[in-house]
Amino acid sequence: MPEPWLSIIGIQEDGLAGLPPASRDALDRAEIVFGAPRHLDLAGIAGPRGREWPMPFDLAPLLALRGQGVAALVSGDPFWHGAGGSIAAVLDPGEWRAFPAPGTFSLAAARLGWRLEEVACLGLHAAPLARLRPVMARGARAICLLRDGSAPAALAEWLVAQGLGATRMVVMEALGGPRERIRQARAQGFALDCAAPVAVALDGTDLPPGAGLPRGFGLPDDSFAHDGQITRRSVRAMTLAALGPREGEMLWDIGGGSGSVSVEWCLNGGRAVTVEPRADRIANIAANIEGFGLAGRMRALHGSAPEALAGLTPPDAIFVGGGASATLIDALPPARLVVNAVTLETEALLIALHATRGGNLTRIALEEAAPLGRMRGWTPARSVTQWSWP
Repeated sequence: MPEPWLSIIGIQEDGLAGLPPASRDALDRAEIVFGAPRHLDLAGIAGPRGREWPMPFDLAPLLALRGQGVAALVSGDPFWHGAGGSIAAVLDPGEWRAFPAPGTFSLAAARLGWRLEEVACLGLHAAPLARLRPVMARGARAICLLRDGSAPAALAEWLVAQGLGATRMVVMEALGGPRERIRQARAQGFALDCAAPVAVALDGTDLPPGAGLPRGFGLPDDSFAHDGQITRRSVRAMTLAALGPREGEMLWDIGGGSGSVSVEWCLNGGRAVTVEPRADRIANIAANIEGFGLAGRMRALHGSAPEALAGLTPPDAIFVGGGASATLIDALPPARLVVNAVTLETEALLIALHATRGGNLTRIALEEAAPLGRMRGWTPARSVTQWSWP
């Protein structure tokens, strides 16, 4: 078997001094070395031998040198929020070999004495801060990679806006190198000037009880942007329990309204496409995607089913929350299916489907206590008929 032509080398802030012999040897033997300007400087690579990654990031220049002796410098561990995964995905296994260095997450945990397996590790240098919404709660810990020196202040502002101002922030700059600096502050009143490369550890020990999003199904209705068209909290919890989300599975949410079912599906590890015929509700769905940090996992599709379903990634589960018809049901591909009905006509359809195809037919009737004169009484909500199949 021929030797791999590409070496993927992890480098940290201590530069060449921190590279083990095998990494140094691979770097020395490379004819061409790709890397960000900072990484090339750390490795002392200058002149025509060094090639900066194009912006936006593109592997084409590296792939054009296939078969030559090439090295790619990346931060720390190439396969933990690094470029290693992107590179390996377009090469055969025998074309490359990797020389990892301790990543920023490992260095941060080592400085703090945190068990890394108990900490959420997030790359937020190119992702919205809202990715932290399902993570941060009382007692939670997270380590976040940030894009630049201004990002810690923006993170502090975001935490305060979420009611998480008591979060302890440990700002770690240039970890592992001669410029390393570690400082602490609360999100509330954060006033540190920071310089890249920077990571921030978040400690929620001092947050009040009930802070952050609850786990499980059934977030409060006011957690979502909506115009009143929303699968209500209790019904949503039962709907998601029937859908049974699993890591990585795809949901088609037809007649999405606010997209609340899709949001909670994605928060439980899945991906979703929410189909909605009304443009004003698409705007609410988009706001919820942004607010919960679900870009890349959830998307809104303006259109009507079944026509809008053509060409979509095949689903593992389908939820029909509005506009169910025999034509739509017949057009759906095989998948776990949950349909909710509030009208007599749609309920009659679900009763017929249950008779012919089986599955589970459930009537959901909820009542809430409300003022009744000087006392209280039960106020019934509109009943929902739910059919799930298989």
